[in-house]
This record gives sequence, C-alpha cells and structure tokens, in this order.
Amino acid sequence: MDYFTQSRLLWTPPRRSANQTGVEKFRRDINRMHGLKLATYDDLHKYSVENYGFWLDLWYYLRFISSVPPDPNRLFEPGRFPEVPIWFPGAKMNYAENLLRRRDDSIAIIEAGENQIITTYTYRQLYKKVEELAAALRLNGLQVGDRVAGIVTNSINAVVAAIAVASIGGMFSSTATDMGTQGILDRYSQIRPKFVIAETEVQYAGKVIDLLPKVRQVVSSLAGQGLQKAILLPSRVSGKILTLPDIQIATTLVEFLQTGDGRPLSFEQLPFSQPLFILYSSGTSGKPKCIVHTAGGVLMQTMKGLKLEKDLLPDDVYFQYTTTGWMMWTMMLSGIACEARTILYDGSPFYPDLPTYLKFIHDQGVAIMSTSPRFLSEIQGSGIDPLKIGSFESLKTMAVGGAVLTPAMFQWTHKTFGGNFYLVSISGGTDVCASFVTGSPALPTHAGEMQCKALGMKVEILDPSGNNIEDTAQPGELVTTRYHPSFPVGFWGDDEGKKFRESYFDMYPGIWRQGDFLVKNPKTKGLMVLGRSDGVLNPSGVRFGSAEIYSVLEEFSKAIDDSICVGQRRQEDKDERVLLFLKLRDGHKLTPAFLNKIRAAIRTKLSSRHVPSFIFDVAEIPYTVNGKKIEIAVKQIVSGSKMQPSGTVANPDSLKLYYKYQDIEQFAGTISSSSTRKAKAKL
Repeated sequence: MDYFTQSRLLWTPPRRSANQTGVEKFRRDINRMHGLKLATYDDLHKYSVENYGFWLDLWYYLRFISSVPPDPNRLFEPGRFPEVPIWFPGAKMNYAENLLRRRDDSIAIIEAGENQIITTYTYRQLYKKVEELAAALRLNGLQVGDRVAGIVTNSINAVVAAIAVASIGGMFSSTATDMGTQGILDRYSQIRPKFVIAETEVQYAGKVIDLLPKVRQVVSSLAGQGLQKAILLPSRVSGKILTLPDIQIATTLVEFLQTGDGRPLSFEQLPFSQPLFILYSSGTSGKPKCIVHTAGGVLMQTMKGLKLEKDLLPDDVYFQYTTTGWMMWTMMLSGIACEARTILYDGSPFYPDLPTYLKFIHDQGVAIMSTSPRFLSEIQGSGIDPLKIGSFESLKTMAVGGAVLTPAMFQWTHKTFGGNFYLVSISGGTDVCASFVTGSPALPTHAGEMQCKALGMKVEILDPSGNNIEDTAQPGELVTTRYHPSFPVGFWGDDEGKKFRESYFDMYPGIWRQGDFLVKNPKTKGLMVLGRSDGVLNPSGVRFGSAEIYSVLEEFSKAIDDSICVGQRRQEDKDERVLLFLKLRDGHKLTPAFLNKIRAAIRTKLSSRHVPSFIFDVAEIPYTVNGKKIEIAVKQIVSGSKMQPSGTVANPDSLKLYYKYQDIEQFAGTISSSSTRKAKAKL
C-alpha cells in the first residue's frame, strides 16, 4: 500500500535563510577542512556515515572544551561489549565545563510555571549556584562514579544539581515528582545513590501536593542501601523550608550548602565515555532497565540535535516542555551549552488555562519550541486560535516528538501558528539520547514525513530476515548499522550484558534494533514512523502500524478525545484481530452511525484490511509518566496477560479497564462494531 497518499509539500525554506542555517554552515566547514564538494544534505549524511572522522569534525564544530584533545588517528577502541566501542580514548573533558562555557550577565535560564511568576538567572548566577553546591557535595564525600538521584521538578535547583554532580564526575539520575513511590524505588534501589535531592511540596493543575510522605518512604528504603544524605528542597509553592525531623540523614538545601567551604568550582577532567546520566526504559510491565549514558556521547548528540536539526543559535529562547524523568531533559540541558536562553517550566500547560500558556510562549519570544502531538491535539480540540492570542513571530522552529505527527496534524499545526516557521517531526529514543530520523531547516517539509536521517546515524530499514527494504516503500525495522558515540555503555547491574544484548542486538546480531516500525517515501526520501515494531498490527499477515489508524481518526477530533489501537491474539486465536479503543469527548456517543463513519474512513483512506475488528469506547487511555501511550501493555492484557503495571504508568488504574476484553465473546450481543450481526459472524 501507499503510506504517503496524504503527503503534501508544506514548506520550502527561503534560499537565503537556508544558507545561514547551522547545518549548511557545518557542510561548508567540512568542505573547507577536507577539500570536499558536498553539495546537499544527502551528500553530508553520506559522508557522516561513511567516515568516522565526521564525529571529530563535529567535536571541533561544537567547540568542545577539553584538557586533552582527541587523537585523530584513534577515534575509538574496543569497549566492554563488542557492539559498543569507547570513543575518543585518551581525550579528557568535563560535561559541566562545556555547559558553563559562558559566564557573563546574559540570561541563561527563564524559570516559570503555573503561578505565573517568572524568574531569570544569568550565566554568571548559574555558575555561582553550581559552584556553591559542588563545594558542598565534594566536602560531603561525592566522588567520581558516585550516584546522585533526584525527585525534582524542572527547576533551577534540578539544573544546578545535575551540573554540579557532573563537575565532580558523579552520575546523575532523576525522576519527575508525580512518579509513584514504588516506581521511584524500582529505579533507585538498583543504582543505590549516595545522595538524594528531593522536592517537598509542589503544585500541579492548581493542586498543592505534599511530597514529604513519598520522600520519607523513599529515603527510609534507600537508607540501608548506601544512601548517605537526603537533601530537601524548599517548597515550590510557598518557599517554605520543610524537613523530615525523624530521619537523621535528611537535611535542607540551605543547611547542606552551609557545609561547603566556598572553594572555586573545578572540573574533573574525565574520559569522553565517562558515565554521567542514568535513564530508564519504560518498564510498563516490570522493573525498568537502568540505561547508562556517557557524558561526551550525550553532550555531542544533544548539541548536534539543537544546533543542526533545530537551528538553535546563541541567545535564542529555547522551550522544551519536559519533566526531569524524560530523555528530553538532557536535550534541554544542552540549550545552556548552546548559549541559548533556556526555559524551565514546571506545572500543567492547561492551568489556569491553555490561552495563558500560549500567551507565555508568545510573550517570551520563543524561537525554538519542542512539544508533542498530544499537546497540539489538545489545542485543536479546544477550538482555540493561537493567532488571536499572539503573533508567534519569534517562532522559527517547532520540533514535535514523543509520538507520530500525522499528516493532518502537520498541516493544521503549520497553518494554525502562522505558517512562517520550520515544523519538524523527530523520532529518537531514551536508549541513545539522540534522533534517528529528524529534519534539516535547509530542506523542504512534507506533511506527515520526517525529512531525513540524522547526521552520523546510519539508519536502515530491514525486513525480518535482515534484508534492507527501504527503497521498496515497504515498512520494516528501524536499525542502525554503524557505531555512534551515544550508544549507552550498558545497563546498570547487567555486568555480562545479557539484558543489554537481548534488548537491542538479538534480532540482528551486531546491529542495533530500535523497536520502531519505519517506512521511506521513495519520491521525497522522507520517512514515517508507524509505531513500535513490537506493537505492530498483523491481522492475516498484513503488517501495519497504529499510527496509520490514528492519522485517520484526526478528522473526528471534535468527537474523539483520544484513542489506542492494539492487536489481540490469545492462545485460542488462529489469527490476530485489531481492537480500537476510543475515549470520546463529553456529549458524544459511539452510535452505530458514528461507527460506520469511522470504519468507512479507515477503509477509504487505508484499506478494508485496516478496519478494526472491534471498536469500543473506554473511559481512559493509559500513558507512561513521559506521556506515551502504552500500546504494548494493553496488547498484552487483551491477549490474556495478567501483568501488573509498574510505577512508570501515569494512570495505572486505567489498565484495569482492558482486562474484560480478554473474553471478547461476552460482547457479541452488544459489541460496538458496525453491526452486531457482523460481530457475531467474526466470533
């Protein structure tokens, strides 16, 4: 089938502005350095995946600060696992020093939230805050390799903590404050932090949340596992200093900082591949895997993403809406290294209301905005016209990630925000802290497509037998077949690498399999992610992704608030069937007439084989705490699993709604399908 029937040319960059983009300047720099004649992005990408020296070019383009520069004749050497080499052996650097390269009185951080209070911090002030905390951490025993864990909001305190830990060579890991106690312990009991930094009181959607009971449980559980100090932050609501008087190792941030000696900030000079961040797999059906990322790999890939894919310039206002538990928080931190004005936003974008949030974006002059399809669909469903709130004339790039941006939503978003900006859809992963498929501000944009493969990422599309099928217009597995610097060094506690290899290298030995279902448009060379490959729908041997169904449902956004589409195959089933669950907006019902419209639209725009066997209305769609639909867990449940949700599920009770669909025959008389007669015939 043709996956690109809705693809339309949406935007072409003006030639003058395209020539001034970071990616075009980088291409010209490489031509000058090496006497090459790379004329297009395709030429540049080909160079980037055929010459490992590309990463050295990038080192110098990004102006990495190091005490020992890399050896151009020794770009990498064998690592602990054959699939993951050690990059730039012998080079010495520090992540924090690269973030704090600027120390003047220009604005570095804009801190804001639901309370509408905006606080700014200069680069000089940020440096002093890091210096103060780093001194206290050193005197309290933090050393290279020690872990520091955060239960923190996206705030100046969280940013300072991450940078201070990095300056010493410690490892930083963080979770959002809305994660449940067990979810936090599932993570931190594995990595055994020496310090925990925790919020005590926060506000979300107008509700004040007391975190002390949760923090008390976490600290008490970790105290016997190597935790030496719990540092409690002032209330994010009132500024009050709260504490846990019954726990000896708990102290306030104010008290902890007083233990420092005012020593100047120093930066431990460490290898490029020094472990720094520990992130986590979704863990929706068990304990999450602890993904260990290197300082140099994360810094290089995230700066590349900001400067070359999003075209972030010094003093641009950069706004990534994120929690501290998402890999995009590491991307956001690199906004500081890029010398931008980085916004830290804490709270719900819908409180006190959506227009207030949109006005904030306009008033701050946001140039680079990163958001999600879910947020854009909320604007669309609300009927709000952003251009009646502000002109958004400063907006030059809107990057959308975390889920698939459909062709219809592509067109709606571009038009709704004025049509004079670069809209890019990006797909990467927590596993690599980088993009696999992305965009370039120097390339035209087609609705529904990701413009190109990311530089340095040798992305291919393979069939189950390992054959490259990307030029056949058929979907397959997204893989990378060449080393890059942000491969994680492994999973914490998985010393032999068994879980690591099973997660990424089992299907195609030696080749990284991301777990996404990808297809390439042979005409435009654009790419489309069709969903998670382990959640691929496969009725009667016809494989397709849930994103195709979601794309069709866009035309019903006034009635459908949300949806989730999964396959069901129980032990007694000879074939897989597709189930579609809809969460309807208030005032709408799943009537036979409405069902017929949905099924007819799917049949017309896709094919009869795409039409779900059954369509139900449900009260809630399950999401991870990072805002991603949990298709795989729902698929496992309706197929007969008795799985228990982990702490990464934002709304765990929602999964209980789907167990009754294991026995789908019980609905034969009342099933929500185009007709009861057809439903009975299928069963």
